Amino acid sequence: MLKNYFKIALRNLWKHKGFSAITIFGLAIGLATCLLITLFVTDELSYDKFNANVDRIYRLDADFLINGTVFHERSTPAAFGPSLKRDFPQIEEFVRFDNQGKALVKKGEETVIEENTCFADPGIFKIFSLPFIVGDPVTALSQPNTVVISEQVARKYFQSTDVLGKTLKMDNTTYYTITGVIKNTPTQSHLHFDLIRSMGHRTDEMMDRWLSNSYITYILAKPGVPASRIQQIINEGTKRYMEPGLTSYLGENIAQLEKHGGFFRYNAIPLKDIHLRSTNNDEVEPGGNITYVYIFIITGVLILLIACVNFMNLSTARSAGRAREVGVRKVLGSEKRHLVFQFISESVLTAFFALLIAVIIAASLLPYLNNLSDKSITLHWSNLTWILPVLIVTCIFVGLLAGSYPAFFLSSFEPVKVLKGKYSKGMKGSWLRNGLVVFQFTATILMLVGTLVVYKQLQYIRNSNAGYNREQVLVLQNIGALWNHAKSFQQEVKQIPGIVNASMTGSLPTSEFKNTNSYSKTPMAGDGKLMALVEWYVDADYIPTMDMTVVGGRNFSPQMPSDTNAVLLNETAAKILGYEDLKDRYLYNDGKFNVIGIVKDFNAGTMKSKIPPIIFRLGEYRQYMVIRIKSSDLTGVVAQIKDKYQSQQDMAGQPFRYTFMDEDFDHMYKAEERTGQVFTIFAVLAIIIAAMGVFGLVTYAAEQRAKEIGIRKVLGASITGIVTLLSKEFLRLVIVAILIATPLSYILMNRWLQDFSYRTNIGWLVFVIAALVAISITLLTISFRVIKAALANPVHSLKAE
Repeated sequence: MLKNYFKIALRNLWKHKGFSAITIFGLAIGLATCLLITLFVTDELSYDKFNANVDRIYRLDADFLINGTVFHERSTPAAFGPSLKRDFPQIEEFVRFDNQGKALVKKGEETVIEENTCFADPGIFKIFSLPFIVGDPVTALSQPNTVVISEQVARKYFQSTDVLGKTLKMDNTTYYTITGVIKNTPTQSHLHFDLIRSMGHRTDEMMDRWLSNSYITYILAKPGVPASRIQQIINEGTKRYMEPGLTSYLGENIAQLEKHGGFFRYNAIPLKDIHLRSTNNDEVEPGGNITYVYIFIITGVLILLIACVNFMNLSTARSAGRAREVGVRKVLGSEKRHLVFQFISESVLTAFFALLIAVIIAASLLPYLNNLSDKSITLHWSNLTWILPVLIVTCIFVGLLAGSYPAFFLSSFEPVKVLKGKYSKGMKGSWLRNGLVVFQFTATILMLVGTLVVYKQLQYIRNSNAGYNREQVLVLQNIGALWNHAKSFQQEVKQIPGIVNASMTGSLPTSEFKNTNSYSKTPMAGDGKLMALVEWYVDADYIPTMDMTVVGGRNFSPQMPSDTNAVLLNETAAKILGYEDLKDRYLYNDGKFNVIGIVKDFNAGTMKSKIPPIIFRLGEYRQYMVIRIKSSDLTGVVAQIKDKYQSQQDMAGQPFRYTFMDEDFDHMYKAEERTGQVFTIFAVLAIIIAAMGVFGLVTYAAEQRAKEIGIRKVLGASITGIVTLLSKEFLRLVIVAILIATPLSYILMNRWLQDFSYRTNIGWLVFVIAALVAISITLLTISFRVIKAALANPVHSLKAE
């Protein structure tokens, strides 16, 4: 019996090959999309879960609001971690990181840049799960000038992991002895450890500076200590250690500061929340965004629901033509339960065919998803241990639901009426069928609006005046390797034809890293005039090189030696300080500084953040060199810069690394760019699947109303009139979807735009375009089938009468 059902199901699928292909591939596309999104979301949610103590690890983030200026960074005083472990038994261990980021490492005659380096306390190996291949984690970082390296670094430099006691020369100055090799850090980690140097005595001079946030601190709570208690401990420690110094500077304690609307606190951020929920702009590695994860989850569900609705519509449309088959079967003795099982088994079998194709589609598209999201997700059986069962259950459910109409409705027909062609019109005009189509197009319009708004915001960002000119600006890294030759190299670069200007700095508007320092309007500590300002060290060439504008006073001048004790402010800082005019304006920090100029506000970092108050100090901070070029031969100019760089003394073999500032600017919005691309893909898929659903519905309606169309034609109805009659019913459904989707999409996308301090207006044109696309797709989809029905010879539909 089951074999017979299977044969009949295959024959029916083959008999209606085109219809079956649309049905199967429509559901397959939805299942494949859902599978890819599930893999992406699972990868995002798995960050840092490889750590055995993930539920007990916290990072301490500074969060201050003092006199209108905000300080929000992943940093603490040097002594905070050790003091918490000493004074609070709930804290089991701590680790501090310093100088996270790049380092120069000697490899033969060549010097290369390693990206994932840091200085760390020995507690790192008690807190994080970093298995040793060789070496002892207890003593590995106990001595100065020692380093623990990853397996990939060991093989890169020594082609082996048997490297204990060997040395690496780093930063062109210091030899470090290798005391351990650890396994490579998993991809799903917000930190990657390739070279971990011992902290040594780096913290000694900072241990009594409680108001200097210089280190990144992680703590390990003892088992059973809740997160709420950890935050209480951090609050108690802040009050105990930092409040005395804060009071001496501000003239008020933490409670008094809060009464004036400010705050001074440190937050304990769970390790498992850092990748997706951190709001810091200075993370070592780009993080994710929990909002985008939710968006992708909702999108995946919507795509799958649209595909399922499409599958049910097409299954129902095809079943309408099988009423006579049901009548014949019942005359020949088939029982209702056999017919029910037959239709349901066919539907479930079709759904499983769709699942097999979906897995193939997902496997084919996975490399594209990895390239788009900068991930390395694999479709391995270990990934499918729970995803595949969910998809199988989904297929069974969809198959049962889609097969329920022909199974229970058609199997209940009386054979005499069915064979005379007098069967019911089924679900024609039913609220359920119409509701399904409205849902399809509501979801599709939501995605269309989302795509358009994301695109519009990105265009707004690219075209807005950022306050500086990022076009043809080369950012040269590794300037520190030039040592005392950096200044002469800068002058040589300026002489190259096509070079407008060059400047050395440690601060770039395309970087999210911000160094914040405290300044006061008066020399008296405790007067309440303390301000937290973002501190940028620049040279006299920085403002003209970046094409920024001095709106008051003047820029630094090499001809004025007194400018070593002078500063510039951006407009935001000047406004907060009340320094609109610059006569006898001073600021105090580690000395007295004369305010000589005000720089027009510019976006420092992404437009998600408001422009911070910035103070510019004169200093040759040799981290980057920004070089403004005006030439049609960029390649040739860059080659000349490289030649001069490597011709400097002792620079043979040093890496020449550079980027262009416009590329760095675009990189800051890479997550939004990817979101827009993914939204576009999903919107196209949603349109395709929804169009299939409409095609199924119009096919069903044309079959059900064949006699009505024939009678209308006999009575003189025109083809145009019949096409209009059938089309307007579907257009009504699309209009209802537009009315539902428009306010809903406005609310959702307006909420997304709130993440940007500087954002575009959504505008009515976005909704008009989305509505026109939805209507156009509907008309194009139904036109072929409706016109075919209108052109049909009425004799064929009326001959039974």
